[in-house]
Amino acid sequence: GNIYWTDHGFNLIEVARLNGSFRYVIISQGLDQPRSVAVHPEKGYLFWTEWGQTPCIGKAHLDGSEKVVLVSLGIAWPNGISIDYEENKLYWCDARTDKIERIDLESGGNREIVLSGSNVDMFSVAVFGAYIYWSDR
Repeated sequence: GNIYWTDHGFNLIEVARLNGSFRYVIISQGLDQPRSVAVHPEKGYLFWTEWGQTPCIGKAHLDGSEKVVLVSLGIAWPNGISIDYEENKLYWCDARTDKIERIDLESGGNREIVLSGSNVDMFSVAVFGAYIYWSDR
């Protein structure tokens, strides 16, 4: 198995084996303050949230190829990101808009607000079965 992570200081997304070997940079260009990553090994997709000058939700193949932006409007401080493998949905939480939203995994369409709070400062989100879990600061 592999582990994927973002490096905020260098604006990179990296991967390595679970034991730390074979470490390499997957995406090194076009990132501006990446925050969180989620991986769909079966479909071969990597998703990430990004703050920076142009906040967005991005998608690429696990090798970093075919990088696309799925969401760039109505998003400010996207933090945590999570995949619902059964429903093929991608969830994220936004610390500025105080929302948890979701989109279709493949197309990025059918955007929906799942939860909207007030002064919640959402930090992470996880989806399992029929439940959504989140943390705030």
